[in-house]
Amino acid sequence: MAFSISAIVLFGALLALLMRYRVVGAGAAIVALLFGFYLARTSAAPSIDQIMSALRDAIPTSGN
Repeated sequence: MAFSISAIVLFGALLALLMRYRVVGAGAAIVALLFGFYLARTSAAPSIDQIMSALRDAIPTSGN
C-alpha cells in the first residue's frame, strides 16, 4: 500500500509539472487521469501492479 500511495504522489507531481511547464494541457491531463482511473478497473490492473512491483524491487536501496 505504501508503494502505491508513493506512486500516486510521484505520478501526480509529474503530471502537475508537465501541466505547469505547458508540456501537457489541461484537456490532456484530464484524459490521462481518466485513462488511469478506468485502466485500474480492468483486468490489466493486476499485471500493471506486478510490473510496478518488479520495477520497485529492481531499484537498489541504500542501507539494509
